[in-house]
Amino acid sequence: MNTQGEIEAAICERISRFEQEYMGRGPKDIRAYLIGDLIVVRLQGVLTAAEKQLVGSLPAEKGRSLLKQVRTQLIEAARPVLEAMVLEVTGSKALSMHHDISTVTGEEIIVFSLTESPLFREKKGK
Repeated sequence: MNTQGEIEAAICERISRFEQEYMGRGPKDIRAYLIGDLIVVRLQGVLTAAEKQLVGSLPAEKGRSLLKQVRTQLIEAARPVLEAMVLEVTGSKALSMHHDISTVTGEEIIVFSLTESPLFREKKGK
């Protein structure tokens, strides 16, 4: 049985690899937080050069909307892959997944709600 930190690290590693392979670029920074039956993943620096150009070259609202639509469709298409990864790492099935991205900061948030809180062992004190 893993510690909470080991579960969070495994989520970060796998989502980072997913971003690299599926989206074409990995995050500059990634953090995952296991909070009861929620996993909150915060990725920073995920926009590709092409996405930044798209957002900058169109009127603000149109570029932002277009990028969010594309990213949402890509994440939704990959939902089975992401949910399988969550199940493998936590032992709990994903009940729902929520996603958003900021076109200003390049920060992306993915939240998984789970059917139950994952079991983990307490970290040994030093």
